[in-house]
Amino acid sequence: MIILGLILLVIGLVAHISILTTIGIILLVIGAILALLGGTGRAVGGRRHWY
Repeated sequence: MIILGLILLVIGLVAHISILTTIGIILLVIGAILALLGGTGRAVGGRRHWY
């Protein structure tokens, strides 16, 4: 999710498409939050492990 957000952010900035930039920022933030929660050992979405 972090990589997809980064790709959309870059495409949005290069092509001057604001909706892609906004979606990219949102995906980056959500991905970072999920990565932090998963790294601390907390269950994310009711699951302890994601396969």
